Amino acid sequence: MFGAIPKVTWSRSYPADERNLCVLAMHAGLVVTDDGHVIVVDPGVGQDRLKESPAIYYQFHDTKDICEALRQEGIKPEDVTDVIFTHLHFDHCGAAVQKKSDGTYEPVFPNALHWVSRAQYENERNPHPLEAESFMPKNTEILDKAGLLRLAESTTAPFESLHMRIFDGHTTGQIAAYIKDGRSTVVFPGDIIPLASHIVAERISAYDLFPTLSYNGKAEILEKAASDNEILVFYHDAYTPCASIKKIRSSFKINKKVDF
Repeated sequence: MFGAIPKVTWSRSYPADERNLCVLAMHAGLVVTDDGHVIVVDPGVGQDRLKESPAIYYQFHDTKDICEALRQEGIKPEDVTDVIFTHLHFDHCGAAVQKKSDGTYEPVFPNALHWVSRAQYENERNPHPLEAESFMPKNTEILDKAGLLRLAESTTAPFESLHMRIFDGHTTGQIAAYIKDGRSTVVFPGDIIPLASHIVAERISAYDLFPTLSYNGKAEILEKAASDNEILVFYHDAYTPCASIKKIRSSFKINKKVDF
């Protein structure tokens, strides 16, 4: 998760065991907006993928079914109007498609538009070998055939409460979703800033294909978040799911942890 950065510097902010394994999370986002949208951001890996995935690198534990989690909030899968994939790596989008009893697949959110950048979609179709295993192209094929896939060409605002900005770095064409709830703006940067520890801009994940672009995109998001008092959601952080940040001289620090 920290690439070439020495463990002695990052381990003080994010713990790891003797094998250098970190406890991570997959924080799916749910936002119900004043203009009538029910938005799910990065629904997670999906129960089907959990059954198929080898435990060499990832040891999944304590996972929740996205549909059951939504029902606990009084929302049915068919109520969801929009799903945003920050990118198409399996741990962010696998739960959008499910296997039926006859072995075929169907969308989990049958009435939702599924947003991803065109650059990321095309990258999934012709991936670099370094990230090919991270993609599940059958998922986007199923969504596309169902007429539910929407490709963002560039930074765009499809409706009033949602603004999507596009960055390269971790992968090509990753979306950072900005959702306004009337009081503040909640930002879902996906794996541009996967952990709160990554608000130190120099901490770049070894999973990032383009480290210098990762740094630039991260710095841009952090500057705006600190200036505008936005809330950042750290998708993979098991200890600090979301927080506001502040800038002290040239460094960014956690200002306040936020609970929803």
